[in-house]
Amino acid sequence: MRILFTGGSGKAGRHVVNHLLARGHRVVNVDQVPLNHPDVDNRIADIADAGQMFDVMAGWAGFDELEHGTGVPSFDAVVHFAAVPRILVTSDNECFRVNTLGTYNVIDAAVKFGVKKIIFASSETTYGICFADGERKPVCLPIDEDHPVVPEDSYAMSKVCNEVTARSFQARSGFDIYGLRLNNVIEPHEYAENFPAFVADPDLRRRNIFAYIDARDLGQMVQCCLDTDGLGFEIFNVSNDDHSVALGTSELTARYYEGVPVAEMGERETFYSNAKAKRLLGFAPEHSWRDHVGVAV
Repeated sequence: MRILFTGGSGKAGRHVVNHLLARGHRVVNVDQVPLNHPDVDNRIADIADAGQMFDVMAGWAGFDELEHGTGVPSFDAVVHFAAVPRILVTSDNECFRVNTLGTYNVIDAAVKFGVKKIIFASSETTYGICFADGERKPVCLPIDEDHPVVPEDSYAMSKVCNEVTARSFQARSGFDIYGLRLNNVIEPHEYAENFPAFVADPDLRRRNIFAYIDARDLGQMVQCCLDTDGLGFEIFNVSNDDHSVALGTSELTARYYEGVPVAEMGERETFYSNAKAKRLLGFAPEHSWRDHVGVAV
């Protein structure tokens, strides 16, 4: 496939791009910083500028495409990850502006150029727990896509708005537009660096609902979305199968979630349910932090 990927130079994006390249796709990375990869076509552009997004959506990927003499080829899919990545990076209103306007511009250009598969990054923060002022407990466990989304911060607000924007574009176009509520993205090197501390102090993972998504499994998730047609508009939680701490489900619920209704769950089963992605997309996470950390758990 010929894929326009926004934000491919970021922490999550570069791993997904590598996965897509390994599957034989051609990737045009749209970012403000190029991705240093010999097989990636880079375009420097601002997603918050509609004119720039329309230009790259209708542009050549590289000089080799000029040789055919048949005009600019169209994209088969758009994967939109570019964003201000969290609160406390820019001002709150700038975070909201870039993320909401950027997503509108990317999807608008994709729909108007007839790209019928659009995948965009939403966030675990939509559930209002990650960046809450103080502690906020979930309504129930595990958290699935029907859990209420009532965030307090500008980043999570922008992601909720983006989901509504995507739903509206899908209703008008009939195209497949899938939103991915990404849990905390973990790169392979971060297991040895960070997870011993998580084992020692589970409190560090409360705001992430004790869950995570391996960056390589995120690549698989995007590929599953590319492979699955006809779902229309859908939102998917994206996580690995197990908790990110050594404590089991019963210990975690007793310590952190007193009074929260808990469905029957396995002792290592993630509180951030990925059951919908497994059922509708065939998502099958392959990685666990336990394979990388020398801790007896």
